[in-house]
Amino acid sequence: MNLNKVFILGNLTRDPELRQTPSGQNVATFGVATNRIWGGPTGKQTQTEFHNIVAWGRLAEIASQYLAKGRLVLVEGRLNTRTWQDQSGQKRNRTEIVVETMQLGPRPAGASGQFTPQQQNITQDMQQNEILPEVQLEDFGEPVKDNEEVKVENIPF
Repeated sequence: MNLNKVFILGNLTRDPELRQTPSGQNVATFGVATNRIWGGPTGKQTQTEFHNIVAWGRLAEIASQYLAKGRLVLVEGRLNTRTWQDQSGQKRNRTEIVVETMQLGPRPAGASGQFTPQQQNITQDMQQNEILPEVQLEDFGEPVKDNEEVKVENIPF
């Protein structure tokens, strides 16, 4: 049995480029940088790796719509190496990660879908414990014992 599986978590090095194949299939390409940091005798050291990413179909559309240079992304996929001849006749190779699943990182400040100013104030107030609702133990009923069955009607939410 063989396995070709890659997981990377990093930041985009360029905006995704969305194109279509002659058959109409969407394909997006973008770069992701990952950092490896370790301590050595000379102090903290960093090594950056750059990865070429290819997303197809609906994943390509999502990448093009929601990702941008600098954004954090988790990519799960497989390694694929393409070989071709360039215009001067030289053989070229390119190793890419073909996306199978992708998880977007947090939205940057000011992005669409962020809190409105009023919602932001409410969130800040709650974080400062100014408007937390009061909850009494009796609101949750009797505690459940280890061997006791939980009844749906006793669940408080």
